[in-house]
Amino acid sequence: MVKFKQQLPELRQRILEMQKEVENDPYYKGVPSIIKKIKKGGYFFHAKDDLPEVRKTFFEFIKSIDCSFEAVVARKIPDVFIKKHNSKEVEFYADLLSHLLKNKLELGDKLVLNIAKRGSSTRHTTLTSALNKATRRFSKKYPGKQIETKVVFNIQSPHEEPLLNVADYFCWAIQRVFERGELRFYEFLIEKISLVVDLYDKEKWEGSKNYYTIRNPLTNKNKISPLLH
Repeated sequence: MVKFKQQLPELRQRILEMQKEVENDPYYKGVPSIIKKIKKGGYFFHAKDDLPEVRKTFFEFIKSIDCSFEAVVARKIPDVFIKKHNSKEVEFYADLLSHLLKNKLELGDKLVLNIAKRGSSTRHTTLTSALNKATRRFSKKYPGKQIETKVVFNIQSPHEEPLLNVADYFCWAIQRVFERGELRFYEFLIEKISLVVDLYDKEKWEGSKNYYTIRNPLTNKNKISPLLH
């Protein structure tokens, strides 16, 4: 979840301009990943597919803007996935989203979330389920406390909402830590990463050591080894 603290129209316009710069830059002429996106509706930044030169440019842009990011990371533990989420991706997604939402329900006013479209995981029923889970968790933590926040979901694609490009880059930087033990992208943006929760790291539950902040940063020890088969 990315929170932007600047005027959104200005940020959107800047990202759109940067996308066009990549499209029209002769240095990137003939790059398959860029051509493919242009043919499908226009280039957009996507960390997994972007060239290192493009990636560096967009990381520097993110570092220059006023925003903050938080994430919930969950290991796919077979027993948990089967018993808690009924082996369903949509239930897994809803559960993770609820952890991002639960502490936002006391903010008051309206919380508008532009959600990256992700197949059946972002259908209205799944998002409603996430909100209901978040509400139950909030009420359990704060018995009798009134929920003041009204949550509104807008399902968007990167073509429609350029700010999703920023969320994608943050997620990719976190993913590299857990999958490869690679820190440089995370550390480049660390001042803007307010919280990362490693939800199912049971060994660190005591004392909330599975909550990572700038004072308790991720390290290469957070790399999760692949399961042995």
